[in-house]
Amino acid sequence: MSAWIRMIPDEEADPALKDVLDLARTPHGTVDNVMRVHSLRPNTMKGHVILYRAALHDEANTIPMWLQETISSYVSILNNCPYSLANHWKNARHLIGDEERADEIGAALQDGTPETVFEGAELALMRYAEQLTCKPGKMRKADVDALREAGLDDGQILEANQIIGYFNYVNRLLNGLGVTTDGDVVGYYAEAEE
Repeated sequence: MSAWIRMIPDEEADPALKDVLDLARTPHGTVDNVMRVHSLRPNTMKGHVILYRAALHDEANTIPMWLQETISSYVSILNNCPYSLANHWKNARHLIGDEERADEIGAALQDGTPETVFEGAELALMRYAEQLTCKPGKMRKADVDALREAGLDDGQILEANQIIGYFNYVNRLLNGLGVTTDGDVVGYYAEAEE
């Protein structure tokens, strides 16, 4: 079982659902469980696909992809979401391109000590991710000012905010419906390049 609710397989999809499933297909031609779990309500799947691609795969983003994936992984650690962590940490490790550095970063994120491996803008982003994920009602202008002081521009701040907000949404979706990676191709970048 890949989720606690029914997911409609391709062969049972009506034409409207088939269209949305085609929109959600990965480069491998599959539909990951994170999207298929919406199959009973195709409009939420469509909205999810669009939001995901806008937040994490928009060509206008200027935060490096490895860092976007690392932020995604940290939010998923903070939310104890194994599904998102499996996918996005695999992507981050691949994009970091240095196994030893990736091991150091992964251990620091798991320990909640990003300051041991990051500084400057990267550390500011991790602190912002933690605050927005764990204490969203305590956010203050000073939290955004700290990002600017670390060298991030307003567009990058918005990018980070949307990535963090997206992963808080999707982590709750996945954890709340018991979605697993069973049957998924885990990790996008390494697989797409092979």
